[in-house]
Amino acid sequence: MTTNQSPVWHPFTQHGLGDLIPLISRAKDARLYDANGQSWIDAISSWWVTTHGHAHPRIMAAIRAQTEKLDQLIFAGWTHEPAETLAAELVRITPAPLTRVFFSDSGSTSVEVALKMALGYWFNIGEPRSRILVLEHSYHGDTIGTMSVGERGVYNRAWQPLLFDVGTIPFPYEGLEQATLDALEAACAQKPAAFIVEPLILGAGGMLIYPAWVLAEMRAICARHNVLFIADEVMTGWGRTGTRFACDQAGVIPDIVCLSKGLTGGSLPLAVTLCIEPIYEAHFSTDRAKTFYHSSSYTANPIACAAANANLEIWHDEPVQQRIDALADAQAAHLSLLSHDPRAQNPRRLGTIAALDIVVPDSGYLSNLAPRLIAFYRDRGVLLRPLGNTLYVMPPYCITADELAQVWDAVSTSLDAVRDPA
Repeated sequence: MTTNQSPVWHPFTQHGLGDLIPLISRAKDARLYDANGQSWIDAISSWWVTTHGHAHPRIMAAIRAQTEKLDQLIFAGWTHEPAETLAAELVRITPAPLTRVFFSDSGSTSVEVALKMALGYWFNIGEPRSRILVLEHSYHGDTIGTMSVGERGVYNRAWQPLLFDVGTIPFPYEGLEQATLDALEAACAQKPAAFIVEPLILGAGGMLIYPAWVLAEMRAICARHNVLFIADEVMTGWGRTGTRFACDQAGVIPDIVCLSKGLTGGSLPLAVTLCIEPIYEAHFSTDRAKTFYHSSSYTANPIACAAANANLEIWHDEPVQQRIDALADAQAAHLSLLSHDPRAQNPRRLGTIAALDIVVPDSGYLSNLAPRLIAFYRDRGVLLRPLGNTLYVMPPYCITADELAQVWDAVSTSLDAVRDPA
């Protein structure tokens, strides 16, 4: 364990509360280990990134091999084989209209790239549009642009003066889907630049799920009004929702799609933004002023690209979809056991993601419920991190039946603990 004596400033952590922080020394499959051999089941895939399991041998081997050949290369005007191979394979496995791949290094930056692509497209074709439409309760990252297109609240209120204005479309709650579609239709008639959405499920917004037909209708509305459609598949991609990409379930082809997290199987930071050819063509010119001016120092890092290529080979060679289907079924079975517990409201599942809302008197985002639960699960060998009063389970696809049972046993037990804190 580390304490406040450490110089490290952790994300989304209030160090003033003095909570102990486990010091992890290694990980394998669905488990994390400290130096003393104590282990925790990683039931949230280390913030939704780990797909096949920690330290997957094929990905680790690819990383080791690449370190002996090329560690880093400027990507402005230069290229390398791992990036070329990865880009070609991504174009092959995504719908045909997505023809161009822009590399970055995180989910937030992939969304920043998408927003800049959209605005650059309209500017370069001589029809400047600047308004972005967003879905209520969305989360797209923690940089200035991504906070602007996400939900506003306590977690970004200090930076409100820096955030740009957006048009917010109400979330399509069950029974209110038409109101969402009508609002989007009206907003698109005003000729915004783009509409950005987390397809099928809003992650940090509370694991809010909406049906595939609504996603398809939202895409159709944008197409009718010539509004660019951006799919943020940073969390939903790579099998989490039951298919490789969430948009597949709605038959939706975005104009721009953002991918990260599971892109490398969760091993290294890497992201891509794919777009349709007209967006690329709007920036293709002999006029240097039309250049897409965006980069980061580690764009398309060769080692990260090698890890991503190994991940795609695993998807090609191994029964990944069967593992996803089996995990989805197991999640449904465990969730059903709590379906009649009044303390666990709105049990819901999409693919391998299962969630429920814990009902206690004080359960807002800043209540002490989530910190209490985190400590409770940690003491029982499980890593879970609720979103306010929303508890979700999103493990790697390699989790065993016994490990998943241990996770859900901790969840069930915690319902008694939060009712009676003593």
